[in-house]
Amino acid sequence: MDRLPERVETSRLTLRRWTVDDAEPLSEAITASIDHLSPWMWWASLESASVASQVETIAMFTRDWDAGGDAVYGVFLDRTVVGGSGLHRRSGPTVLEIGYWLHVDHTGHGYATELSAALATTGLHHPGIDRIEIHHDRANLASRRVLERLGFHFVGEESADIRSPAEVGIDCTWDTTTPPDWSPRSKDQQSTSGQPDRTD
Repeated sequence: MDRLPERVETSRLTLRRWTVDDAEPLSEAITASIDHLSPWMWWASLESASVASQVETIAMFTRDWDAGGDAVYGVFLDRTVVGGSGLHRRSGPTVLEIGYWLHVDHTGHGYATELSAALATTGLHHPGIDRIEIHHDRANLASRRVLERLGFHFVGEESADIRSPAEVGIDCTWDTTTPPDWSPRSKDQQSTSGQPDRTD
């Protein structure tokens, strides 16, 4: 299985795999955003946000990527951590799922839309991938608006376990068309690199 890209550039953001050197700024970003993240992200807690915990988590991400698994990225504006994202192999060998979160101080700037567009384009150009999915709980209307702006297709809903306090336990699935049909609705949401140079 081909490794997923290490890096992706958009018009404003750099998405790259986390390194151990990022553990402290990642910890600070999660800690500052706990109240913002914890209603939707089961993993967001002060305990899990510690630097020691992030060192272990980044090491796990690295091992998984080395073995051809998920690619988990930091989202950077210049050198500032504005969030995290990833391409995940959860639904079979030809499908990638996009996940993301944003630092509370960096919401409202279109970053979720921009990074999702770039990851969708990147993923669909990766060998063997023919579909990109994004999932969200029905109550997460902000995520729904991102997908509507991008022109993802609504696939359907199904019951799911409630893992975070704001969830209602209904998982909504959205996906893309295959290349060359996929294109973000807004041209300024596309990755500046088109497809990555062994990147993410």
